[in-house]
Amino acid sequence: MKKIVLASLVMVSLIQAKELNPQMQEFMNGLRAEAKKQNPNFKDFDYDRGEKVFTSKQTDKKGNPISCVTCHTSNLSVNGLNPNTNKVIKPLSPLANQERFTDVKEVKKWLRRNFNDVYGREGTAIEQGDVVTYIINKK
Repeated sequence: MKKIVLASLVMVSLIQAKELNPQMQEFMNGLRAEAKKQNPNFKDFDYDRGEKVFTSKQTDKKGNPISCVTCHTSNLSVNGLNPNTNKVIKPLSPLANQERFTDVKEVKKWLRRNFNDVYGREGTAIEQGDVVTYIINKK
């Protein structure tokens, strides 16, 4: 009986972690609309494309290799570290950090900043939506 209750609680927390609040859902819907404008063949955000964007190595302003993994690690459930500031970064995964992907203003700020740091430009709506999809669904 205890195992069933524990398993049920784990399942509920996993489901809740992947569900976005109404404000974030509205943000994602806005990205979808923008993505359809950018590409009429766009269907929906994609985990695999998001993983590619997140893990692709670029060259930073100092000529060093960089990707999102550089600071956030490939395990999104553990702390990351900014190598330039030595600042600890809380886990990206909403399974490990329930504050993630709850505040649209914060999400927009960090997407803009991190795309600029890694790619030297603002991310497209498709890229942003794909990355969010990847992060919230990565196990």
